[in-house]
Amino acid sequence: MTSGCRKVCWLLSDMNASHVVTEFIIVGLSGLKDKQAMLFVIFLLAYATILGGNGTIVYLVRTDSRLSSPMYFFLHNLSFADVVYTSVTVPNMLSGFLTQTKTISVLGCFAQMYVFLSMAVVGRAILTVMAFDRCVAICAPLRYAAVMTRQLRHRLVAGAWLFGALCSLPAFVMAVRLPFCGPNRVEHCFCDHSSVVRLACADTSRNSVVALTFALIALLATLALILSSYVAIGVSLTRTGPAGGRRKAFGTCVAHLIVVSISYTSASFVYISYRVGNFSSDVRIIVAILYTVLTPLLNPVIYSLRNKELREAAKRLFRKHTAGLPRRGVVFASNSD
Repeated sequence: MTSGCRKVCWLLSDMNASHVVTEFIIVGLSGLKDKQAMLFVIFLLAYATILGGNGTIVYLVRTDSRLSSPMYFFLHNLSFADVVYTSVTVPNMLSGFLTQTKTISVLGCFAQMYVFLSMAVVGRAILTVMAFDRCVAICAPLRYAAVMTRQLRHRLVAGAWLFGALCSLPAFVMAVRLPFCGPNRVEHCFCDHSSVVRLACADTSRNSVVALTFALIALLATLALILSSYVAIGVSLTRTGPAGGRRKAFGTCVAHLIVVSISYTSASFVYISYRVGNFSSDVRIIVAILYTVLTPLLNPVIYSLRNKELREAAKRLFRKHTAGLPRRGVVFASNSD
């Protein structure tokens, strides 16, 4: 929409209050209407895997006393944030695949937008906290228990959640204050910030600058802290003795490094897709959806494959819940008697 059209629409909204938008239409992947059923199945399975994998990690850490170290405390907070992050968007997206027209109230749209933005930042903040935890464990192993106290780990997690809430607030508040007087078709599968803001009947250049500034702060600040932690880890490992000890110490960081790489690489692709003009709208939406589900989907898989204690805890949980099931051979023997 051109700036001239926005000005006309804004004037009309002043003259007639009936032009005020009360709901948005989520367009979704309009160019892939013949593949809606297939997309529904794919993302339903992905969402079920996200809930199952991350929910299992949360349950294991909260119920298994052997998973009481700070690393698992941070991991279970990351898994919980991933569940909230996907649950605020994917169910609505799935329902959109099954209906011709998907509408959402203005209030519901902005609530979805804020939770989505804040959870994206919270996830990266928790990854930063996990990098600091690995740094302390490797660089100062003898002082690890004294430094990473229960009080500190709770403060670090609270700070991560607070950082996500505050960092997303300026862009959200500015978006809420915008006038929406006519166009209400959101070219996305959920209430993405940039897709909603461009529908406003006003100049949104300041909104774009503020949103981009705080997005870069969230991304670059957390990435800089993560890289700083791993630089310190690398320096510390070069000063240690046997190579076997270095490999074992670095092995505790591999899962976290893989998750960080996937998270920031996918975020970079989303940033690029929104700023390269020759991307179609459907391609942008698909990239954004993959970014939304990819990291929460892979997190539990990566940590389960790389972490023996987590696998052992899952096995104990499985044996606990199957121990009470009747054995078929015992039942047949009792029947034969």
